[in-house]
Amino acid sequence: MTSSTTTHVPPAGPARSGSGRFVLALVLLGALLAGSALMSLTVGSRVNSIDEALHRVPGALDYLLDPATTPGDVDELTVLIGTYRLPRTILAVLCGAGLGAAGAVIQAHTRNPLADPGILGINAGAAAAVVTVIGAGVATGASGYVYPAMVGCAVVTLLIFLLSSGGPTAANPVTVILAGVAVSALLMAYVHLMVLSSDTVLDQMRLWATGSLAGRRMDVVTATAPVICVGLVLALSQAPGLNLIALGTTTAASLGLPVAGVRALGLVTVAALGGAATAAAGPLSFVGLAAPHIMRTLAGPDYRRIIPGAAVVGAILTLWADMAGRVMARPDEMAMGIVLALVGVPVFILLVRRRTVVGL
Repeated sequence: MTSSTTTHVPPAGPARSGSGRFVLALVLLGALLAGSALMSLTVGSRVNSIDEALHRVPGALDYLLDPATTPGDVDELTVLIGTYRLPRTILAVLCGAGLGAAGAVIQAHTRNPLADPGILGINAGAAAAVVTVIGAGVATGASGYVYPAMVGCAVVTLLIFLLSSGGPTAANPVTVILAGVAVSALLMAYVHLMVLSSDTVLDQMRLWATGSLAGRRMDVVTATAPVICVGLVLALSQAPGLNLIALGTTTAASLGLPVAGVRALGLVTVAALGGAATAAAGPLSFVGLAAPHIMRTLAGPDYRRIIPGAAVVGAILTLWADMAGRVMARPDEMAMGIVLALVGVPVFILLVRRRTVVGL
């Protein structure tokens, strides 16, 4: 009798404990993200305090939404925050959240802890579209690259889906990865050809290809925010299915999961999240790879926790990298993609060597 009564007690305790730890971690990460966003409004060529930034946020929002009706006595700092820092901060959060969630989804679908959104050819598709519009003279600035880059990502995603959806290996993650590698190689050859054949393309492409939010304004936010928000909803909706896929596709199918349909939805989700983020900020390394691993160490293997957590962690990483780039080379700035590579990759390697990265 004693044995039978005690067997029901232990499972509930750890479950409640794990859930409470996840909620606490998410609350702390959310607070850290909010504090980092406020700090982002103070960093740049002109330094100001958080108190100054907070007092100017309402005026900056008014100026951002309708500069023509703003009173003429608005000070320079309000204009600076409304025109540059506020859109840049919002965009850093959106891009980081998109890449973090996309990394969790693609790692779940491929069951590969080293996968990131770029494995589907998203970066190559965006780069090919950007060099095309630059070479054609259609776009000359970062704002003009956003829509073409998202179209390029969508076309590459469709092509990879078509290449990997037929035959006996349909819906196989290895087939998807191989198709992505092949398409990426072809598109990057085209990108290199365009860059080497035109000085104009070379000059403009090198700024986008390093990964940066410099000069991004509200039009980039309004173009990418709906795509990323829809992608985040799709990612969260897949979490229960991804938990089943982690048990193996045969087991998942036997439990009634439509594996092929879930994989197709996952491909669309990763393309939407990674494509919009890449279109807005250029190719960014490390975020989509590391954010899911960091969250696994805090929340365990449940994708209902990993995906929202990875989105928050990704937003924090991107925001910190953007702020660090503004500080490290003042009065100029270092591209966010370079900061992520210089700081993030060594930290990730250290985690791997200490075997704290789940799945490696």
